[in-house]
Formats: sequence, C-alpha cells, structure tokens
Amino acid sequence: MFATLLVTLWRWTLALLDWRCHWRVICGRPTIDVVIITNVRDPQEKHLFWGKWAPKHGHSNGARIYLHGVAGRVRGIYSTAEELLTKSGRQLAKQQFIQAVKWADRRGAKVVLLAASTKRLFGRDGAELKALFPHMLFTIGDNGTALLLCQDIMNALNKAQLTTESRILVIGPYGILGTEVTKYLLKQGFDVAGFGTNPTLLHEFSSNFPIQLSSNIEDFGKVDAVIACTHSTQAKLNAKSIEQLRRTDRKLLVIDVAEPANLDATTYAQCQHAVVRQDAGNAWSPELGFVLGKISSDMLNLAPNSVFGCFAESMALYHAIYRQHQHTLLNQNWFQVNRLNSAILSYNFEHLDVMAAPAYCFGEKVFDFSLEGHPNKRGADAPPSLANVESKHGRYATT
Repeated sequence: MFATLLVTLWRWTLALLDWRCHWRVICGRPTIDVVIITNVRDPQEKHLFWGKWAPKHGHSNGARIYLHGVAGRVRGIYSTAEELLTKSGRQLAKQQFIQAVKWADRRGAKVVLLAASTKRLFGRDGAELKALFPHMLFTIGDNGTALLLCQDIMNALNKAQLTTESRILVIGPYGILGTEVTKYLLKQGFDVAGFGTNPTLLHEFSSNFPIQLSSNIEDFGKVDAVIACTHSTQAKLNAKSIEQLRRTDRKLLVIDVAEPANLDATTYAQCQHAVVRQDAGNAWSPELGFVLGKISSDMLNLAPNSVFGCFAESMALYHAIYRQHQHTLLNQNWFQVNRLNSAILSYNFEHLDVMAAPAYCFGEKVFDFSLEGHPNKRGADAPPSLANVESKHGRYATT
C-alpha cells in the first residue's frame, strides 16, 4: 500500500512540475506529441501502480519524457503480460489500448508506440488501429531497438576482445530482434548459433539461415557470448545453462535486450562471478530528459538521459515528420523492420544526437568487459551483490 501511495504521489508531482506541459496549455498547443502505451508485467506490478483501484478507463499516466522539445507520455493499460496471452485478456487489453489512444488523440498526440506485449495486440500490421485512427502514426519501435542493439553488440564484442572466430549464441533467433541480430552477426563474419523453444519456428528459420539451431541448449557446447532476444520463460538463462555455455576459466558475455530480462536479477546475483552482462537496445541523448529527472528514469530502471530504443524511435519519428516535414514517412509501415526503415531511423537518430546508451547492468554501469580470469572464485572486485541489483519489479514493461 505504501509503495502504491508513493507511485500516486509521483504521478501528481509529475503533473504539477511538468512546466513544458503547462506552457503548451497556455500557448494553445497540444500537450502530448507521442504516447507510449504499454501493459504492466504481472499482478504485483499491477497492484503497485494501482493498488485496489483500477483506473476508471483502463489506463493511466506514467513517465513524461522530452527529446528536442518532443513531448512523450507513457500510458499504462490495466493488463498484465500473462493476461494478454488469453483470448479474453487480449480483447480487454485491446479495448483499454483503444481508449488510451482516444485519450492521447484528444490531447494532440500524432504518434503512438505499441510497447511491451502490445506490439502484436492488433496483428502484424495494426490494420484495425490504422483504420480507427487514420490521422495517427503507429509503430512497434523495433527498427530503433534493432539499430541500437546491433551497436551495443559490436561495442561489447570489441570491449571483450572477441573476434570473428568467437562463437555467439542468439536466444530467440526467429523473433524480430533475433532475426536482425542473426543477420547482422553473420554479415560481420561471426560463428552464430540459435536457441529457441519453438521447433516449428526454428525449422522455418533454418530455411533462411543455415546455422546450428536447436531447442536444447545443451546441444551448443561452449560459446563466448549470448545475445538474449526473448524473455520467454522456457528460454531464460539460469545458473546451470551459464555453466554449460561458458568456456573454462572464462566469463560468458551476455547482452540482454529482453524486457523483462532474460538473465534476470535474481539469477544474475547467483552467477555474476561467471558472466559480464549488459542491458541493450537503449538510446541516450544529451537532449533527452524526464520530468523529475532521475526519479522518473529510475522508475523505468534507466540511466539518466536514456530511454528504451522503441521510445526513441517513436519520438524521432514525430520530430522527423512534424518538425522536419518528412511527411513521406507517414507512408512507411513501422510494424516492419527493414533496411529502409532502419536507414531512416539511423539518419534521424544522428540528427537528434541519439546514440546507443552507455553499458549498464540493472542500474550499475559496466566498466569491465574482460572475460579473462577465474570466474569460479569470487574476488574482492566482483560485481555488486543482489542488494545493489534492481529486480525491475514494479516497473512498466516496455520492450
């Protein structure tokens, strides 16, 4: 109950201190440019944000973000990721989502991000949404996330001194991000393998990518790095699989773009002596800020001046279309990840000084990417203990 009261106080304080929003009202301008609509992760997170009182229309405010004057607003719907897996849960979530879009539309929003588990809530092209709101642009944000993720991967591999002779395992290779990562790593010449828990999708994936693929993680032997592109319960890393995958007397590099995390905080605390882990796919810009600063970025478990890559994409698209008058972008399908969309985002990210965020792991900056040493021995310079590791519980799910 106390935590719920704190979240409520946070919302009220955001509304009070958002002077940019107040100025927009005075000037007769729209109060929101981009709305970021997301489900919550689980019943505990639902209770944290709303307690015993469900929001009247099925959605309520979250963080307020500004990038080069573009006003972004997180709007959480009263549904969990698990509820979205059922037919009735998806129907309810769709109604909540549509109501959230109507709310944002009345406040002038032009771009809508389908975040977290809402990405495929309206199918693979969002046709229903586009028909209901033809004057708004919808995106799932994965072009921006993939672009930043690939930058994170190359930066981390270079820092860890891994070469093209290194073996890299992609978890969830058949997903949108997993596919982009696999293509990118193969193009760079790395030895790539793919682990997934859906044999049918693995078989389909194998027709385009002749790499080792398996639904049994024990089949891969030793690898140098893991790129985690899914938070599927069956595909999560654990202490046993890390020991199976890492080389003798070497740490395993884990680049985790999944949200919730694939290598979660509890497991990381158990095996941090054997891994170097970083969150990935996030954006950073000196021009990016949260109302209430670090308090709000901490609510999303993000570093200052950082947002999830999908957030950055939606705000960059608004800036490009409505500030730079790149109106042809309204004709692009932002439910698809392709070379043209990625090139457009790359250009606009550079224009906005948006780049891959510094390497963080559960709120702690990652300074040392060395995989050498004796990972079975916990030294004085071991990474922070669980007490310093954010569990991400109580955060809006976003990617």
